[in-house]
Amino acid sequence: MATTMRGLTQFIADIRGARVRELEEKRINKEMANIRKKFKDGGLDGYQKKKYVAKIIFTYILGYKVDVGHMEAVNLISSSKYSEKQIGYLAVTLLMHENSDFLRLVVNSIRKDLDSNNEIDNCLALHAIANVGGSEMAEALAEDVHRLLISPTSQSFVKKKAALTLLRLYRKHPEVIPADEWALRIVSIMDDHDLGVVLCVTSLVMALAQDHLDAFAVCYTKAVDRLNRMVIEHEYAATYAYYKVPSPWLQVKLLRLLQYYSPSEDPTIRSALHQVLQTIMNNCSELSRNVQHNNAQHAVLFEAIGLAIHLDTSSPLVNNAAVLLARFISSKETNVRYLGLDTMAHMAARADSLDPIKKHQTTIILSLRDKDISVRRRALDLLYSMCDTDSSELIVGELLRYLKIADYALREEMVLKIAILTEKYANSYKWYVDTILQLISAAGDHVGDEVWYRVVQIVTNTEDLQEYAARVVLEHLKTPSAHESLVKVAGYILGEYGHLVANEPGYSPMEQFQLLHSKSQFCLASTRALLLTTYIKWVNVFPEIKPQLLNIFERYRHVLDADLQQRACEYYALASRPENDELLANICEEMPPFPPRVSTLVGRLDRKHGDTEDKRTWIHGGKEANLERQMTQRKRAKKANGDVSAAGQGDSEDVMASLAGLEITPSPGAANNASVLATGPNIDRWFDKLTYSPEGVLYEDVQIQVGVKSRYQGHLGQLAVYVGNKVSAPLESFTTTINVHDTEALSVTFAKLPQSTIAARSQIQILLHIECKRVFVIPPILNISYLTGSHQTMAVRLPIVITKFFEQVKLGPADFFERWKLIGGPPREVQAIFPVELTSGGQLDLAKHKQVISGHGLNHLSDVDPNPNNIVGAGVLHMSNEGKVGCLLRSEPNQEAKLCRLTVRSTSEQVAAEVEKLLQKLLSAAAS
Repeated sequence: MATTMRGLTQFIADIRGARVRELEEKRINKEMANIRKKFKDGGLDGYQKKKYVAKIIFTYILGYKVDVGHMEAVNLISSSKYSEKQIGYLAVTLLMHENSDFLRLVVNSIRKDLDSNNEIDNCLALHAIANVGGSEMAEALAEDVHRLLISPTSQSFVKKKAALTLLRLYRKHPEVIPADEWALRIVSIMDDHDLGVVLCVTSLVMALAQDHLDAFAVCYTKAVDRLNRMVIEHEYAATYAYYKVPSPWLQVKLLRLLQYYSPSEDPTIRSALHQVLQTIMNNCSELSRNVQHNNAQHAVLFEAIGLAIHLDTSSPLVNNAAVLLARFISSKETNVRYLGLDTMAHMAARADSLDPIKKHQTTIILSLRDKDISVRRRALDLLYSMCDTDSSELIVGELLRYLKIADYALREEMVLKIAILTEKYANSYKWYVDTILQLISAAGDHVGDEVWYRVVQIVTNTEDLQEYAARVVLEHLKTPSAHESLVKVAGYILGEYGHLVANEPGYSPMEQFQLLHSKSQFCLASTRALLLTTYIKWVNVFPEIKPQLLNIFERYRHVLDADLQQRACEYYALASRPENDELLANICEEMPPFPPRVSTLVGRLDRKHGDTEDKRTWIHGGKEANLERQMTQRKRAKKANGDVSAAGQGDSEDVMASLAGLEITPSPGAANNASVLATGPNIDRWFDKLTYSPEGVLYEDVQIQVGVKSRYQGHLGQLAVYVGNKVSAPLESFTTTINVHDTEALSVTFAKLPQSTIAARSQIQILLHIECKRVFVIPPILNISYLTGSHQTMAVRLPIVITKFFEQVKLGPADFFERWKLIGGPPREVQAIFPVELTSGGQLDLAKHKQVISGHGLNHLSDVDPNPNNIVGAGVLHMSNEGKVGCLLRSEPNQEAKLCRLTVRSTSEQVAAEVEKLLQKLLSAAAS
């Protein structure tokens, strides 16, 4: 560019050649005056506009204010030449802020470039949107960016930029992105063949999924499938292997994305994920000589360990991880020690047993004195998370010793953590008081008000602690350098409970007064105001030192501080009343216990850890704190869904809500994202037939055909779903999910992860494992989505009904009617009379009736009923949780009346009702 614009080159040379700033400013002012004149005169061609705008940009980059060239930059954006358009976009992104009025003039030009078939124009427009990103621009152009992302004609590098642009817009203005509506389409791009596109889209999905978990739930399967293909099957382009590690950035993002969701109950997904994690850990068992290779492997390994902890803290994978982490926290490399301590803190925050971590307690404590402050901070977090009743005294003692030499940046956080651990794991009141007062004495200015407030609350609410606390606080006051926070605690405790130790040697009222008052001259006005309240309390309980206290009040009546002066005047008036006056005694009564409340220390600690764009899925503080966080999230989710009973919880829950590092709340609009259930005469007929037939077509349109073949044995079954591609193009990003209404009654899982692409005019098989646990009513739903030019979604009912788990039984006439009478009538009997259709010959199709009944697992018993037209059946339902349930049936068709009476008896009312409902619909239309 510089070689083609000689004027710009000369201008830059003149600026660089200026010996002093005054000469530089003179040259710039001269050039800006010339540019203003040229723009005012008009008649400039594209080259001249480009040259002058480039000079303005250079001037702006040097730090000078510019007030010219904005309109010319807007005009350059509309140019058909790339060099002019590029300068125009560069000027817009640099010279204009997101609320600039000029930006409204370029929205249409940007939209035109987004719609262009020129990929370069697309990218320039995307850069401008991402860099400026104002609310008006986001609202106007978000849909155009999304369309560019999902367009099948977009090049890979355009898709990458579009995904990152949407991510930038969502982070700045989340309200303009309809995440629930776009979820399925965005997630489908995670199957793209270009790993660069997948990486960018995964970054976008990570941001969206944190706030819309349910809507993006399908990304779980996509992430597992992509990890399986990269790590196990080695399916990736060689250009994405970084020092022989397949796309470590993508692996890290996918592993982190999986931690946002609860562990999958599908055994196939769990098995695939376990294999992936095991392979990653095995690959990192030995260090390489190549530092970059080690860094890439470690990045993936630490995230894999985090996911293993999230899935199951008691799994063998976590035990193997503990061995690896023990090696890492002793590493010579600072980064490895840092990551090892951080990951071990994650393990401590979620694990049921801390024994594997406690083996390395000495190493962790030594890490507090590491040369790097970030490692010291992680060691502090780990000690905080791994502390329990058995190790509390040791860990708190070590932290107190380290507090005296700790960095100032760490001290406030350390004070909060020590105070929380001391309160949480105190095995005796005396240890709590001794430790917390030692903390206040050692920490000095780093003790926040929350700390000494909490001490006062606990002492006030614990009667057995009050006398000991008064005695110990007096001993601490005797030190020459008692800190102001200690004086505050002493003022409150001695004012309330100093009389409990007043008769002991060295703790007389006069000695208490002299000791406490000697510290007041070094305190702030707020602390001296508190001490005045202590003195008025003493007037009531220690009349022998009343003259000295009145003298204090008298002196403070003339200070300049308004609060101190008012207090002193009021207290002097109270103290001057007669000795037998009840007013003073009533006002100075002992403080009542504080109402139960959640400690504010934890909330204060959490506020010190600001959220990042990628939020943590756990918090420091042990398993109990993380369980409380999850409970809070569930309550907040109920409130978000309009649960009235959850909306009236107490304040303590609101305080605990601040502990949440990741707000996992189901999206209210997630239900809108589900595929619409496919319906139609053919679809209903196909489904009805498959309820009593082992194989057949389930769904068909111009693009795909779905057929099923099934077999059942007892309470188990297998269903093979055959999906055929009928078009001449492959179906990409093929995704299938199963929705089961009652997972405690029916289990439907994939035998293996379905493939994500169906070649042109070919067929794939999806094998499902089925288990009937107890009676269910609603069949599971198969959701299918795929890309074929556009994104297609559909949902069909799977022909899995309760009668599929029936086993035919043989019964003679005597046995049948004996059991029939034994079951009896309602409610174990369900009977219905309904019209039936006749064949074209006007006859009742008894053969079809028998086929329907036999197909539903009931054995057709011939020669049992006296009427040969009646159909009698018997079967046993198998369930894994509730055992076996017998079922008997009689169908009595009346050809002349075109009616049929169906009677079903079963030892289970629910089974009888469900069998009758299934058979009535089929028998009424058996002729068709």
